[in-house]
Amino acid sequence: MSASTPSAPSPLRSIPVEALAREDAANELAALTDEIAGHDRRYYEDDAPLVTDAEYDRLRRRYEDIEARFPELKTEDSLSEKVGVQVSSKFAKITHSVPMLSLANAFSDEEVEEFVARVKRFLNLGDGEVAFTAEPKIDGLSCSLRYEKGRLVSAATRGDGAVGEDVTANVRTIGEIPQKLAGQDVPDVIDVRGEVYMDAEDFIALNARQAEAGKQIFANPRNAAAGSLRQLDSAITASRPLRFFAYAWGEASALPADTQHGVVQAFARWGLPTNPLTILAHDAAGLLAHYRHIGGERAKLGYDIDGVVYKVDRLDLQRRLGFVSRSPRWALAHKFPAEQAVTVLNEIDIQVGRTGALTPVAKLAPVNVGGVVVSNATLHNEDYIRGIGGDGQPIRDGVDIRVGDTVVVQRAGDVIPQVVSVVLEKRPASAQPYHFPDVCPACGSHAVREVDPKTGKQDAVRRCTGGLICPAQAVERLRHFVSRNAFDIEGLGEKQVHAFYEWGLVKEPADIFTLEARNAASLQRIENRDGWGKTSVTNLFAAIESRRKIALDRFVFALGIRHVGETNARRLARHYGSMEALRDAAVAAQMPKEDVVANDAWAEMINIEGIGAVVAEAVVDFFDEPHNRDALAALLKEVEPQPLEAVASGSPVSGKTVVFTGSLEKMTRDEAKAMAERLGAKVAGSVSAKTDIVVAGPGAGSKLEKARSLNVQVITEDEWFELVS
Repeated sequence: MSASTPSAPSPLRSIPVEALAREDAANELAALTDEIAGHDRRYYEDDAPLVTDAEYDRLRRRYEDIEARFPELKTEDSLSEKVGVQVSSKFAKITHSVPMLSLANAFSDEEVEEFVARVKRFLNLGDGEVAFTAEPKIDGLSCSLRYEKGRLVSAATRGDGAVGEDVTANVRTIGEIPQKLAGQDVPDVIDVRGEVYMDAEDFIALNARQAEAGKQIFANPRNAAAGSLRQLDSAITASRPLRFFAYAWGEASALPADTQHGVVQAFARWGLPTNPLTILAHDAAGLLAHYRHIGGERAKLGYDIDGVVYKVDRLDLQRRLGFVSRSPRWALAHKFPAEQAVTVLNEIDIQVGRTGALTPVAKLAPVNVGGVVVSNATLHNEDYIRGIGGDGQPIRDGVDIRVGDTVVVQRAGDVIPQVVSVVLEKRPASAQPYHFPDVCPACGSHAVREVDPKTGKQDAVRRCTGGLICPAQAVERLRHFVSRNAFDIEGLGEKQVHAFYEWGLVKEPADIFTLEARNAASLQRIENRDGWGKTSVTNLFAAIESRRKIALDRFVFALGIRHVGETNARRLARHYGSMEALRDAAVAAQMPKEDVVANDAWAEMINIEGIGAVVAEAVVDFFDEPHNRDALAALLKEVEPQPLEAVASGSPVSGKTVVFTGSLEKMTRDEAKAMAERLGAKVAGSVSAKTDIVVAGPGAGSKLEKARSLNVQVITEDEWFELVS
């Protein structure tokens, strides 16, 4: 079991606390300690919790109830005395001048009423009135911002409450957090505390980008915000849409008001974002009314909350009330019940994204989840359906998801519904394991999961290989085809590509070059359509005609093969010399698999300088798809790709394959490569039986040894210059 994996529940879990014998209570407390600590690590360090907040709260409540019934079992290491977890070694540490503590939780109206009564009893107020603030409990990552002379000097996560992680550089990238506070009453020193979060729309967009790129999918906005803030590279944080609400403070040389509400209002004057749903109430009924109001509006807020926080408003009363254990006596978090519902999974639909990613969507019997009717939910990817997590370990105890299952649906982040578990005892006998398609449902092309050759790990996302003909990808592929570094057809931009596709005029690249002939034969010519006149159409056809001859590397790049950008397109174009040669090599290449032995064509491709197994596999997959070959054949009838440059006449290395190894003293490796290519040679990254010359400098190792074993000609750098001069 990994350090971040919680322990399995104990067999005593089903026994009520009041029925536990002392020995059983001690064993259950030890089991809860391990289980909760594991969940804490997953939540605070890994930003990847395995249980819902409600499940975690139940474990915490059971732990505290056992300690309350058997106080002699409470130790100095009790979890009820701790906040968060130890700071990650990846970050520098910041010690909080005033500890960042957590809040006690309430889950019922009676507990809120008891909280108000307890405050009054402690203060000996009898029937006197006490004012409280009530504010939404933001489900994000707690953060402390230290301002000196009004300027932001540091920022830290809560950590273990006493020491947090230094995230100053990352916090400076959050646009809502001012670098300098504005106002006449800003104290010399103040630690502003609040929550870093991500709103719903930004969370959806981020997960869409992550899925398309085959990267980690975040379970909810809290995990996305925490994972984004706790990045070692602040550029990644800057690319993530983080936001902030200020609601508390730590050390302060002076305060601008003598009430909780007054200080938060000052935060807003200073330029800090505060939550507009914070109100004042004077009794339990007022607090509960606001709790229900916020609960009713929860789905419309646009950001994730998991309850309402109540605080005694007067600061002098807060000081009198003080603290108990790991939380203040003057505050309480009233948690919402988990937004979950049970329904039936009727179908699994596969949606194809604009870059070919296949995403499974659960089609559900409609169910009300937290006031919103849900009929679709994400299933993330095929491993998630099979009960396998991103780290390869089982999730949901390894239970797979099947059509016909009764499932538990949760609204992650108040917006994105997801299937979180299966009610296994209700599974129909006829339910069969779901077989994720290996062909694209949009075009019938192969759908593959790439394998990282360094780790041997499969990409989480399965992708369609029918890039040129897949209707789900068509507009994006066509837009790429005519982009600046590809065919660069003037007058045929993104707007025009969309229009032509919608009108049925251009479905694949070859259609662009037959457009003029079809336009002449059509009764409904382009110039009769919205936005097109005779002059603009004439200019477009002229621009298309001028691109019937194009450099081979631009042609290869325009095909939109995964992992083949401008640089790799140029490498492939230089090596193979023609589109036909590249196509034939890719078709002939056999990738090494369990039942297939790699052949010379594969070995040649992965030995091209800069082209490794990942790129080569993408190229082979592209040409392995018959639809792509057909689309390419149609395109080659209209376009003539041109070799990059004429081979130097009379060059002694023309057509030869050259490998440079060791240290070069008279030129850089890039200069050597460029020189060889100008002279018509092909530069490879490794030595094979097809290598003609190895240029070996000082320090040459395994490549030199292999060249000698294959009787390949080996020369020095000086001999290379003599040869090519």
